[in-house]
Amino acid sequence: MQAPVLVLKDSLKREYGTKVHYANIQASKAVADIIRTTLGPRSMLKMLLDAGGGIVVTNDGNAILRELDLAHPAAKSMIELSRTQDEEVGDGTTSVIILAGEMLHVAESFIEKNYHPTVICRAYNKALEDAIAVLDKIAMPIDAKDRGTMLGLVKSCIGTKFTSQFGDLIADLAIDATTTVGVDLGQGLRDVDIKNYIKVEKVPGGQLEDSRVLKGVMINKDVVAPGKMRRKIVNPRIILLDCPLEYKKGENQTNAELLKEEDWSLLLKMEEEYIEDLCMQILKFKPDLVITEKGLSDLACHYLSKHGVSAIRRLRKTDNNRIAKACGAVIVNRPDELQESDVGTGAGLFEVKKIGEEFFAFIVDCEDPKACTVLLRGASKDLLNEVERNLQDAMSVARNIIKDPKLVPGGGATELTVSATLKQKSSSIEGIEKWPYEAAAIAFEAITRTLAQNCGVNVIRTMTALQGKHANGENAWIGIDGNTGAIADMKERKIWDAYNVKAQTFKTAIEAACMLLRIDDIVSGIKNKQAPGAGQGPSKPKVETEADADGEQILPD
Repeated sequence: MQAPVLVLKDSLKREYGTKVHYANIQASKAVADIIRTTLGPRSMLKMLLDAGGGIVVTNDGNAILRELDLAHPAAKSMIELSRTQDEEVGDGTTSVIILAGEMLHVAESFIEKNYHPTVICRAYNKALEDAIAVLDKIAMPIDAKDRGTMLGLVKSCIGTKFTSQFGDLIADLAIDATTTVGVDLGQGLRDVDIKNYIKVEKVPGGQLEDSRVLKGVMINKDVVAPGKMRRKIVNPRIILLDCPLEYKKGENQTNAELLKEEDWSLLLKMEEEYIEDLCMQILKFKPDLVITEKGLSDLACHYLSKHGVSAIRRLRKTDNNRIAKACGAVIVNRPDELQESDVGTGAGLFEVKKIGEEFFAFIVDCEDPKACTVLLRGASKDLLNEVERNLQDAMSVARNIIKDPKLVPGGGATELTVSATLKQKSSSIEGIEKWPYEAAAIAFEAITRTLAQNCGVNVIRTMTALQGKHANGENAWIGIDGNTGAIADMKERKIWDAYNVKAQTFKTAIEAACMLLRIDDIVSGIKNKQAPGAGQGPSKPKVETEADADGEQILPD
């Protein structure tokens, strides 16, 4: 049964389908078509040329769209969706664009039939509520502490990525890193801060299998005086500072007038005593390693090395925070405020190693570290960049599971179950919202259809068979195996998705589609710059009038 065309009286007639609606829908479909082929484990890769002339080879939706420079505002809005998805849950960046594009595509026919965009949006929001209810129903709780289950889930989520060919390696690294930095918030909740406390260090050379998660921190620094200071310390006492260990300079330009020659030597002596005093305040706590974010003068270096203390200077703030979390130290702003409790004693080993042409300082074997470094080795920079992108996705998936340990079926099974349930519900909806609601149900099938296309199987036959199995909202776990294209039980094949990712994908896609549908005009606030030379024709000779003559200033003789 077709959706009815709304016929309005001439006095009420209003064209809802403005040119802007169609332009927005076409732009969104174009963005979705760019990355449609990158969905699934058998997806294509894209080669991108960035602004600096470098080459990026990836199938990560967000990485591809980030490099695009599109003029249409609706297309820019779609690209923003992918970035939001990546920041929020770290996965599903391609799915969200495809789903949003499909939602807008099915809305086009309703706008042609004179449906008001608000009616379509209302139906879409109702469909979203029901879709989330279906997700809650089919979600399966798991034990986040069971490493085997976690490994299977992270593997199935990054199975669509380039690094899936390396087996369990990336999934192992992701789980090790996220379980290391996880913090208990009480009431069974855990928080994982990937951005601040997990650093990915890429070092070209070696094999990818040499990559590992360090129980501590690694920084690209050497000790200040390599000949005089120790490069290996077992169970070091670490002091972290946020102040310079050098003579304090004046806030503004300072002038000192010296009348006697002895005053000059006195001034130098005061500087030396000031630095010696700073160092002694630090040395009374018997540290083995001093790390400061600011400068460290030669004199301070001399005093520290004389007492057998190693020092590292000009460290990044973020790295200093990670070291504090790893070894249990507290970053101190002034040496005279130091206390015994501020000294970090949790590290098992401090060692400086040379990898390739550079020196790296390792603070490892920490007791219960709450920060870590993932050391990635590989043949080339391009490979390492792609592995890092995949690792970030894998860590995000692991974090989502730790935060909300629920699974839904992968392989397009979830979308088909949602679609079948919504189709059934559409018959009970009254009024003209019924048709856009049913169209939203059909749009959910786009993910499964795209997956089938990218596997290279007969799409119509596969989709018909799957729709038959899902007809009454049953067989929620039947989907497509992305590697073979076969219809299979996702539970048996261990093809899963995180509940957070799916729910966020549905919410972001439908809300974005509604926002774009409600735009009926684009007003530019940018002035058109005139082309150089335009509007500058031959200048006409100016004819003076009496009025001009009266207005002139008469100069005195």
